[in-house]
Amino acid sequence: MNIHAMRAIYLFEMARTWRTLMQSIIAPVISTSLYFVVFGAAIGNRITEVGGISYGAFIVPGLVMLSLLTQSISNASFGIYFPKFTGTIYELLSAPISYMEITISYVGAAATKSIILAAIILLTATFFVPLRIDHPVWMLFFLVMTSLTFSLFGFIIGIWADGFEKLQIVPLLIVTPLTFLGGSFYSIDMLPPFWQTVTLFNPVVYLISGFRWSFYSIADVNIYVSLGMTLFFLGLCLVLVAWIFRTGYRLKP
Repeated sequence: MNIHAMRAIYLFEMARTWRTLMQSIIAPVISTSLYFVVFGAAIGNRITEVGGISYGAFIVPGLVMLSLLTQSISNASFGIYFPKFTGTIYELLSAPISYMEITISYVGAAATKSIILAAIILLTATFFVPLRIDHPVWMLFFLVMTSLTFSLFGFIIGIWADGFEKLQIVPLLIVTPLTFLGGSFYSIDMLPPFWQTVTLFNPVVYLISGFRWSFYSIADVNIYVSLGMTLFFLGLCLVLVAWIFRTGYRLKP
């Protein structure tokens, strides 16, 4: 394994985060803090507890997951798209580094940035709401698995996209709506039976439910179903990335 090349790519991607600190870290933290103020402090005072948890604390896992999904996709998609845009991707593909090592480097950097952001948001949440974590190991597991899965997904989007507009289409038109409708701000038990059934076709429900269970031991779906769905998405993304590199889809002229 070419450790030096992987380290160089990883550090280059991490350095880009510090150069764009306002966009990568500060802006998402401020946006999420506004959610805490509006939904936790303002609206939360008028809503009864959900599952025995104050509403402000209830929405914390959903808001963390919202930022984690969008930033994982954004970081990974831009990271691999930019070399395509500048043409330096061919230098990367001809270098003595395997496809697996390229993927690990870019996805690892994107996941690291997302986890750092999630940690800052969790720390910020403690200033607004009483927060507890019943299952810290499971919380870390869902955090890492989700960031890796959606960084891989973003990596695929970055290879597929042939313009900056396409980089934004999937996160804005698909992932963000699915996250908002996936129980970030409510429990699906609060929905009518028909919409509860429809919501179960939303894959983000399982991620948010599992992540919320790690905080308060309450979940909309069984924790092992959430675990299985998370690993299924991860496996599916790995298969797609392997197919892309094997066929050269959108990488080779």
